[in-house]
Amino acid sequence: MELQTLKKVKTVNQVTERMTGSEAIVKCLLAEGVDVLYGYPGGAIMPVYDELYKYQDKIHHVLTRHEQGATHAAQGYARISGKVGVAIATSGPGATNLITGIADAQIDSTPIVCITGQVPAHLLGSDAFQETDIVGISTPVTKWNHQITKASEIPEVMAKAFYIAKSGRPGPVLIDITKNAQFEEFDFQYEKCEGVRSYIPIPKTDKKSLEIAAQLINNAKKPMIVWGQGIILGEAEDELKAVIEKAGIPSAWTILGASALPTSHPLNIGMVGMHGNYAPNVLTNECDVLIAIGMRFDDR
Repeated sequence: MELQTLKKVKTVNQVTERMTGSEAIVKCLLAEGVDVLYGYPGGAIMPVYDELYKYQDKIHHVLTRHEQGATHAAQGYARISGKVGVAIATSGPGATNLITGIADAQIDSTPIVCITGQVPAHLLGSDAFQETDIVGISTPVTKWNHQITKASEIPEVMAKAFYIAKSGRPGPVLIDITKNAQFEEFDFQYEKCEGVRSYIPIPKTDKKSLEIAAQLINNAKKPMIVWGQGIILGEAEDELKAVIEKAGIPSAWTILGASALPTSHPLNIGMVGMHGNYAPNVLTNECDVLIAIGMRFDDR
């Protein structure tokens, strides 16, 4: 999917610098505030590792024992720090080993950017050594992915990657970079992305739908609220508490939304679901209106 940049904000040198694509990748990471990344090296991504060595005082690389561990570690970093986690791997098996962690980040709404090396552009489609269509493979489990074949594409694509990963419902983005693009020199200048055409991270509110929802809630005799991680991601804990207390509605939570309201609160009746508490599971069947906030419905 091609996404055209809508807005840019200049954050680094206004004057361009001549550098290789591999150094540009590291410069982009620094511009986005990355100070830790997780990965496992290999031939197709080695030029980037050579540059990381030069910047080891600014970016701490954590060597994992498997690429899957890199994506899970990047998720943990993102959850704890509130920043975008970064994982890096080589082509072929290195890239495909990232998929489980990427899918997990997609399901759990965790912002991570995965960078993979790839065979040189002129070898794409030739079944070259460790060539894998990681863009095609990762499409179902990423918010966005893109293959870079020219060094000049790196700044704009990297800026989009971080913007898309952390905006709206957060999630994973994968950037695949051919080896020739890592070696090529170009005039580097980085501009942070503030918007992408055709990508709407926050949908417009439909007033009519709000009026219908309000009428349902006001007429309910036995309503119930269930909230999820969306409350935490949207930093709406205070608003949730205000609504629950004003309406006096018993409320339950999904596991990732647990911290939004203290468990000691009298209207917090516990976790809903297969592994949840008895009371909220009974009430989901007995309530006449179920108000779901910042969550999705699944079978557990």
